[in-house]
Amino acid sequence: MPNIADLLSQSAAARSEHAAVRVDDDALSYAALDETAGRVAGLLRERGLGPGDRVGIMLPNVHYFPVCYYGALRAGGAIVPMNPLLKDREVAFYLRDSEAKLIFAWHQFADAARSGAEQANAECVVVEPGEFEAMLGRCQLAAAVAAREGDDTAVILYTSGTTGTPKGAELTHDNILRNVAVSVGLFGLDERTITLGALPFFHAFGQTCALNATVSVGGQLTLIPRFDGGKALELIERDRVTLFEGVPTMYAAMLHHEQADRTDTSTLEVCVSGGAAMPVEVMRAFEEKFGCQILEGYGLSETSPVASFNRRDRERKPGSIGLPIDGVEMKLIDERDGVGEIGIRGHNVMKGYWRRPDATAEAIDAKGWFKTGDVARVDEEGYFFIVDRKKELVIRGGFNIYPREIEEVLYEHPAVREAAVIGVPHAELGEEVGAAVALKIGADASPAELRDFVKQRVAAYKYPRHIWLVDELPKGPTGKIVKREIKPPSNLAARLNA
Repeated sequence: MPNIADLLSQSAAARSEHAAVRVDDDALSYAALDETAGRVAGLLRERGLGPGDRVGIMLPNVHYFPVCYYGALRAGGAIVPMNPLLKDREVAFYLRDSEAKLIFAWHQFADAARSGAEQANAECVVVEPGEFEAMLGRCQLAAAVAAREGDDTAVILYTSGTTGTPKGAELTHDNILRNVAVSVGLFGLDERTITLGALPFFHAFGQTCALNATVSVGGQLTLIPRFDGGKALELIERDRVTLFEGVPTMYAAMLHHEQADRTDTSTLEVCVSGGAAMPVEVMRAFEEKFGCQILEGYGLSETSPVASFNRRDRERKPGSIGLPIDGVEMKLIDERDGVGEIGIRGHNVMKGYWRRPDATAEAIDAKGWFKTGDVARVDEEGYFFIVDRKKELVIRGGFNIYPREIEEVLYEHPAVREAAVIGVPHAELGEEVGAAVALKIGADASPAELRDFVKQRVAAYKYPRHIWLVDELPKGPTGKIVKREIKPPSNLAARLNA
């Protein structure tokens, strides 16, 4: 009977002395990781937790994350991964909603974790280097991995919806194990793999495609607790990284870093992008500078996460999220003019939203199709191309404008580092097109110049009438640009509605 924790036990048996996890100069072998995870399982059993009980993990990308993750799974628990930067009221919500009995929290964020746990009537175990090892040393080692059924819940990933409270996507052991197997094949992983763990493990992308996929083949994870473009380049060179996975903003940060031209990245075999649409111009420039190919994929927390991917052995189409993965179907729902909402059906689709039957029924129809909220088109060979988020469509005077199309044009301007296009309320048109732009360091361009640049390249109704410059665009925990936090300058909003 499958348990995700078996991935670690099997690799530990086959490659016990091989480095499993490295953070700077601190490395943990597979044997050590397996034993420590066994003691975490023992700790949980001593504290009365058993199969099916939820366990919160509020840790950054340090080696204690896989220790607690595989330990809790080994005990038969279901993981509730949480961003370490959550405040106490948010911690309380996650724990209360999932009815988690215990949370492992990083010592630097212990105050919020303790307060949230107290509000939710859960136990808080603070993970402080040295003290945590001493505590585990007093715990009985749980040698056996708890037996679980394939459709038992393994992880509850809370989605940060734009409205209402977050919903917990229930992923089963089968969901994740199948997605791990697919990822290994897509990325071409084996025991020689050295993965740069830059994506947070509390997110589906980092957890399935980096942590679990690498552990499943006995490879090595080199971790960055907090992403920095220069640090990523340094580790790729130092540890001879073969696999890099990131969101587009991470690629842009490495591409534009002052060390980019002086870093040896020759060991990179595969670069994987997901989490948001990769601007074609960023992809082209990155590949040219670093001499490697970026393969773009697509998925969501609710799909474990990988749903489609560009294959290494087939044509790679820039701007495309590729073809559905094996065992998964994708189609366009309510298609009009060749564009529709992506629907997904297959082994990767979640069991449902935790204790939210109404939300589950709204998201997954009677035939098992999960409605993603992403709008796409499909070419004659079955390749999908994201047009935009359904909710981010800008409707200007009755005309539909897809922000991604305008963003792609802005990225072609040599001074643009990052760009985000949003709808700005307008008294007569309903919405006007606005764009927040961050320039490359040392570059210079005025809003008027950028506006004219786009105006020359798109239909007259599409170009952004209003562009404002910012130092940085707001980003979520994975580095993805968060459009709902972008606000036009107050003087602009007043002028539009005067």
